[in-house]
Amino acid sequence: MKIGILQTGQSPDVLREEAGDYPDMFERLLAGRGLEFVRYDVENMELPEDVHDCEGWLITGSRHGAYEDQPFIAPLEQFIRDCMAADVPLVGICFGHQIIAQALGGRVEKYQKGWAVGPQDYDFGGETITLNAWHQDQVTELPPTAKPIAQNDFCRYPALIYGDRAFSVQAHPEFRDAFVDGLMATRGQGVVPDPLMQAARARLGQPNGSQRIADMIADFFLQDRAQARPES
Repeated sequence: MKIGILQTGQSPDVLREEAGDYPDMFERLLAGRGLEFVRYDVENMELPEDVHDCEGWLITGSRHGAYEDQPFIAPLEQFIRDCMAADVPLVGICFGHQIIAQALGGRVEKYQKGWAVGPQDYDFGGETITLNAWHQDQVTELPPTAKPIAQNDFCRYPALIYGDRAFSVQAHPEFRDAFVDGLMATRGQGVVPDPLMQAARARLGQPNGSQRIADMIADFFLQDRAQARPES
């Protein structure tokens, strides 16, 4: 199955040689699951011509806020709506999670209580899954078609499902611990409070559920697209 990776940001230059860019991380995360990938540099206005150019789409994280006046935001939102109308499966991670919600009528805001950084515990229907996070923005109001499928004390809507059409997660299953540590040393300095980064570093190296989320993503993409649609 061919998946188009819609890249809406870049990893820091100093970390890219070792960790790769965001599409590299997703290709590693989802390796061995029957998926092949094509990349689109959406941040620099390289958008697909048609939602059917790939069989599914994945929107990456970004340094931008979904609410910012960036040239690529409006075309990406329209592409999301077109995917939903055409029933082409769509996955969003972090910024991708937020922009899908915003495009479909939800609200994204900078969270007043600050940042989620490093390993965070999420309750997926009674199953605790630990994932690395790096965000201050959050989905604060759901779009009408979204259903929450996870809970977290800090993040109200950490994972959403839109019938069989879209699946999104606020955390970063593609971020390995070393990359998160590097982010704290680069983008975190002077931005994320030091006590928060110290607490995050103390949890790095513990088992996490990235592969569990990778399975969810692959299962979502590969599920029978002829399944019954959710009631409208």
